[in-house]
Formats: sequence, structure tokens, C-alpha cells
Amino acid sequence: MPRKLLLPYKSGFSHFRAPRRLHDSLAMNAARSGYRVFSANSTAASTELAKKITERLGAELGKSVVYQETNGETRVEIKESVRGQDIFIIQTIPRDVNTAVMELLIMAYALKTSCARNIIGVIPYFPYSKQSKMRKRGSIVCKLLASMLAKAGLTHIITMDLHQKEIQGFFSFPVDNLRASPFLLQYIQEEIPDYRNAVIVAKSPGAAKRAQSYAERLRLGLAVIHGEAQCTEQDMDDGRHSPPMLKNATVHPGLELPLMMAKEKPPITVVGDVGGRIAIIVDDIIDDVESFVAAAEILKERGAYKIFVMATHGLLSADAPRLIEESSIDEVVVTNTVPHEVQKLQCPKIKTVDISLILSEAIRRIHNGESMAYLFRNITVDD
Repeated sequence: MPRKLLLPYKSGFSHFRAPRRLHDSLAMNAARSGYRVFSANSTAASTELAKKITERLGAELGKSVVYQETNGETRVEIKESVRGQDIFIIQTIPRDVNTAVMELLIMAYALKTSCARNIIGVIPYFPYSKQSKMRKRGSIVCKLLASMLAKAGLTHIITMDLHQKEIQGFFSFPVDNLRASPFLLQYIQEEIPDYRNAVIVAKSPGAAKRAQSYAERLRLGLAVIHGEAQCTEQDMDDGRHSPPMLKNATVHPGLELPLMMAKEKPPITVVGDVGGRIAIIVDDIIDDVESFVAAAEILKERGAYKIFVMATHGLLSADAPRLIEESSIDEVVVTNTVPHEVQKLQCPKIKTVDISLILSEAIRRIHNGESMAYLFRNITVDD
């Protein structure tokens, strides 16, 4: 008969002592608790970044199935055990933003109910980040999305170049907001031969801080375009415009508030010298490109002989490829936080910088419990 394992016993649970073999087994199980990387995208084009990250990590993508049913509902099935592991969900945001959000929420909840230890969302471009301020009778959708992600089970987020850094305060768990600027700065130094004759341009006063950061690091001049015709975000950044003024509104007889003067933007001017130089426009998002095309025309009129546009997130919505191709812009450089292979086929001026290196290093450090400070070297509050 097999020999029975007898455990030493004394009265009271506090005196229970497990044998040495059991302690060794628990230690081995703790060491084996690793991590898995999943992609929450249902389209093949959106999984390219996830594949590059797993290649750098020397890992394989977790086994899962994400698809849309005939009635439009999203279904997620996890095909392997994730119990007690750190799970990283890589979710790039294609044109169908709402479907991508639902895929992420459903996968996070599926992993939570499968007893994953930690669920970390790797969301290079955070959707709805432009809706992070109250506008009239609208809502702060970005705050709503942060609450939904926490409720679904996420415990940490890795993202890149949030549209507003204050968005981190919407979350009840840690957020690592990485920067793409080191990769874009490297591209300028290596791919623009005469970049020393360049000037960094902010297409609006609101983008001046970012442009100043680039200019100081490259030891270049700075120019700012002032006086855009369109209405900017800063004009309606909170709820003080609500409710609107009524023509026949009754006012308390003893209350006379000073009237706020209406804004009147000056004619478009360029503050800084761009004549005979390369103009490099920097921003965080390129979505509708009309403002960039208009800025390029102004810079061309002021004597710039080459115009580059650089941004972290290349959404390139609507007719962006056609407008870029027909404009004075010589090259648009974006990272692969958002899939844009179709747009590149339509416009050869669009170039891509790979940022999978910093995302894979962030995953490795978080899993191993290492400091993230190395990834934020020389990053200041204004960057």
C-alpha cells in the first residue's frame, strides 16, 4: 500500500505546520505564475502591434477568440487557463472605436471571472480622450470610459501621449502615460539630413509647449501660428457656457454682472522666422487634417521650403490621405499606436515609426515589479 503523508498536528490552527515538501511546492507554483499577452482586436490589421510586442518579449499571443455575431454583438472566448497570472490586453483602436471599446471591456471581464491575478490594459491610443472636458450640456465621456474599464476588471493601464495629462486623474488605478517623443526625435535626427536648418512649428498656441519641448531638445528655433479661423478647444473647455443666454431672460434688478467681451481672433500670423528653412509641425493627434494643410500653406507662403508633420497618433480620418497627398506637406510621420496601413497605401507621404520597443519594455518591467523610471528619463511635466 502507498505510504500516507502524515502532517504534524497540534490543537489549534495556529500550530499547524506544513511539511518542507509542501513549502517547496508552493514556492515552485509561485515562481511559475507568469504572464500572458492577449489581443482584444477582432480584425487582423489591428493585431500587428500585438505581434511585434510579443516577438520582442519572446512570448506568444494568448489563445482567445474575438468576433462579432450576426446580430452585431461582440463575443470573447478565452481558450487557456489564466488563473493567478498577470494578463496584458493589447488593444489598438481602429476606425470602429465603439466596437474596440466593447471588445476590451468584455475581454477584461472574461479574464476577471477566469481568476486572473492582474489585468493590465495596453491601450497606446486612449479613445474618447478629446472628450475630457465639459462642453455646454455634454458629458465627460473619458471619465465614463475610465469608470467602465475599472468596473470590467482592469487594474492598470499602459497608454501613450494622452491628449490631456489630467485624464490620469479619472482612473482609480495606476496609469503609465508613456511618451513617443524620443522615437520621433530620433526620426528627425536620422531621416532628415539637414534637420539643423529646421524650425519646430506649433500650429496653434495650445501646441506651443509640445513644440518648445522638441525645439529645446534638438537645439532648434521655434515658431507659432496664431489666429486660426476655426474655433479651438479652449473656447469651450468647461460648463460655464451653460445654460446659454436668453434674449428675454429676467435679471434681478439689483444684480449687474460685468459683461464678458466676445473673442475676436487676429489675422493669421506666424510668430518666428521660417523663411528658407524646414518647418516641422508637431502635435499629439492627426485626425482631420484640414488645420495641418492650412498651416502648411501658410508656412509655404512665409518661405519654408520643406514641411514635415509629426504626431504620435495617426487617426487620419475621412479624406485625410487624399488631402495630404494634394497639399504642400512633404511628409507625415506618425507612430503605430493606431493601425493605418490602408491610409499608407493611399498616400505614400505617410511614414510610420515603430514604438513596440517601449511598450514591450513597460510590460516586462511591470510584470517583474521593476521601476518604470527608466522609461521616463528626462521627461518633464510639460512633455
